[in-house]
Amino acid sequence: MASVKEIKVPNIGDFGDVDVIEVLAKPGDRINAEDSLITLESDKATMEVPSPEGGIVKDVLVKVGDKVSEGIPILTLETAPAAGSEQQQPVSEPAARRASAEQAEAEPEPEPDPEVEREPEAEQPAQPSAQMHNLASDDHPITAPIQTQQRRLAHASPSARRFARELGVKLYLVKGTGPKGRITRENIQGFVKRTFDSGTVAGDSAKAPEGIPRVEIPDFSQFGEIERRELSRIQKLSGAHLHKCWLNVPHVTQFDEADITQLEQFRQSMKDEAERRGARLTLLAFMIKACVAALKEYPHFNSSLSAEGDALFLKRYYHIGVAVDTRAGLMVPVIREADKKGLFELAAALAALSQKARDGKLSPTDLQGGCFSISSLGGIGGTAFTPIVNSPEVAILGVSRAVMKPLWQDGEFVPRLMLPLSLSYDHRVIDGAQAARFIRFLSQALEDLRRLLL
Repeated sequence: MASVKEIKVPNIGDFGDVDVIEVLAKPGDRINAEDSLITLESDKATMEVPSPEGGIVKDVLVKVGDKVSEGIPILTLETAPAAGSEQQQPVSEPAARRASAEQAEAEPEPEPDPEVEREPEAEQPAQPSAQMHNLASDDHPITAPIQTQQRRLAHASPSARRFARELGVKLYLVKGTGPKGRITRENIQGFVKRTFDSGTVAGDSAKAPEGIPRVEIPDFSQFGEIERRELSRIQKLSGAHLHKCWLNVPHVTQFDEADITQLEQFRQSMKDEAERRGARLTLLAFMIKACVAALKEYPHFNSSLSAEGDALFLKRYYHIGVAVDTRAGLMVPVIREADKKGLFELAAALAALSQKARDGKLSPTDLQGGCFSISSLGGIGGTAFTPIVNSPEVAILGVSRAVMKPLWQDGEFVPRLMLPLSLSYDHRVIDGAQAARFIRFLSQALEDLRRLLL
C-alpha cells in the first residue's frame, strides 16, 4: 500500500534561514521525481528545491515568506510502494507519531552563545573601553533602557549568531520577529541601522563623537516628476556587503598595463579549436590562468585576515570569483580549483556559471569559498577603476577595455594592444611594494604566456 513521507529541505550549504519566495506544489498535485517544490532566495541567488521522488502531495507545510534551513519539512507526499514491498508491514500512525516525537526530542534547541546567557539582575555591566565595538556596549543610548531589565536568552540560528558576532552585536539586545521570537539576520541588520541612525557611540553621549551621518534626502517631487523604484533583494544585500567591506578594509589600488598583443593573436588562432570543443575562448580564461600563477608566486594575496587582525589564513586552494552583471544585480560565482583546469575547461566553466547567474539558478556552493576575485568591464569600456575588495578576500583585480597604443620600441613607435589592470588590496595584509610586484608579475605572464609554464 502507499506510504506518506515527509519531504525536507536538503543540504543547501552554509546558508540558514533562507526565504521561501515561491511554493510550486499544492495538496492533491501529482508530482514526479526532480519536480520543483519550492523556490528559495539566499543572499545572492535563487534556487529551486526538487522532490527526491514522485507521488501525490498531501499537505504543504511551508508558505511564501517562511524562512527555512536544512531539514525543515516542506510537504508530505503519498508515494507508491516499491516493487516487492507488498509484504512489508506499514508503520501504524501512533508509532509514526511516537517516532516523530522521539526525533523532535533528539533535536534540542541550539545552545545559546555564552555571550547571551542570562546574567544576574543585580550585576552591573562593566564600563566599556574605547576599543570595544560600539554596538556591543551596554552604555549605548539604544541599549541603555535594557540595563534595568534582566537579560534574556536569545534564540537564533548558528548563522545569525555568527553574523551578530561579526558585527559585534549582543543578541540579548535584539528583539526577534521570527517564529517563537527567533532572531533573524534582518533583525540584526535593523538593530545596527537604528544604532547608527542615532548618531552616537558608546560611552558618555555628551562627549562622544558623531557616528556616520546620514545624507538627508529632500522631497524630490517639489522639483519635478519622479518615480520611486525599489532595489532588488540582491542589490540591497550586495550593497550592504560592499559598504561593510569599504568601511572595514583600508583600500589601496595599484594600476598597470599589460601588452597582450601576442596573447590576442594566440587567442584568435585558437577560436576554431575552442568551438570544436564546445567552448568560447575569452580573454577572461587567460586572466584566471595568470592570476593563479601570481597567487602561487605571492601567497599573501591568497589569504584572509583573522577576525582579531593578528594572523593570516593562508589558503592552499585556488578558487577564483568572477563578477557577473545580471538584471537582478552583481553576482560573484566562484570557479573552484582553477589551478587544475586548462584554458578550455576554464572557458566552459565561465560560460556555465555566467549563464546560471543570469538565470538566477546559482546554488549556495557556487558563491562560496572564493580566494581572489576578478571584475572585468572590458566588454563595456573605461580606462581604469577602483574595485572594492570582496572581504574576507584581501585583493581583487579590475580589468578594463584593451586599446591599441603606440609603444616606443627599438627607436620607433609600434602599435601594441594594451590592457589596463587595476589591483585593489587590503593594506593591512599587503604593502605597496608587494602589490607592485604582484601586478607586474601578472602583466608579464599575460605578455608572454610561456612564463606560465615555468
